[in-house]
Amino acid sequence: LVPLSRETHPKYFLTILGENSLLQATALRLQGLQASAPIVVANEAHRFLVAEQMQLLGIKPSALLLEPVGRNTAPAIAVAAYQALAFSPEAVLLVMPSDHAITDIAGFQSAVAQALPKAEQGGLITFGIVPEAAETGFGYIKAVAGEGVRAIERFVEKPDATTAAEYVASGDYFWNSGMFLFKASRYLEELSGKHPAMLQQAKEAVDKAQVDADFIRLDKTAFADMASDSIDYAVMEATKHGFVLPISVGWSDVGSWQALWQVSEQDGNG
Repeated sequence: LVPLSRETHPKYFLTILGENSLLQATALRLQGLQASAPIVVANEAHRFLVAEQMQLLGIKPSALLLEPVGRNTAPAIAVAAYQALAFSPEAVLLVMPSDHAITDIAGFQSAVAQALPKAEQGGLITFGIVPEAAETGFGYIKAVAGEGVRAIERFVEKPDATTAAEYVASGDYFWNSGMFLFKASRYLEELSGKHPAMLQQAKEAVDKAQVDADFIRLDKTAFADMASDSIDYAVMEATKHGFVLPISVGWSDVGSWQALWQVSEQDGNG
């Protein structure tokens, strides 16, 4: 969303849909879920903006973890999982990227409640978006036949237009939203078998973290040593315990001006 979104002021800080920023809207999605205060994982360069936006909502994060460098989603979720286990050994993580838009909050919360039992039983659930068009900018998830929470057959990369149209027509494929629900312990268990070095470095980054006022500065050496990897590649594509719950909740990753227009209120002339 250049020129509004910049490296020093990414899109999740922007107030482009309603009166709250995308980050604030993400935090507010927890209201009504009987969830604890959020664990926020952010780049240390953005710490004051994050703290200010949470404070404006009257939300005090249960932890605000600062990454010294970006290492993609798998390490970020790993340190959040260790932090959550400090609160409860049975902690369940609802993983939400901070730059998405969802218009049907009640529908989203209902989906989380529907997926929770499977997560508590040890499943790793992702929320698949029922596709509205043959988009080529998203990854897709193929689910086994059925209803509700169902097993994942495979993840597929961003397809070409013809393939995307075939996926949508089949009814078996869903957009990969990047939102997840699972027990913190189960996620770390998956990492232990596939990426033991990442697991150890994440633990070290949390164990050696320095508390700085309202912030927790993750250990720079341990965190920087971790491989940069997404949760999709590191865990979800390899696990035998992956599930998807298809949802239609007015979701968008607001990844372009066109996407912003599609989820914005429009007059009679569009």
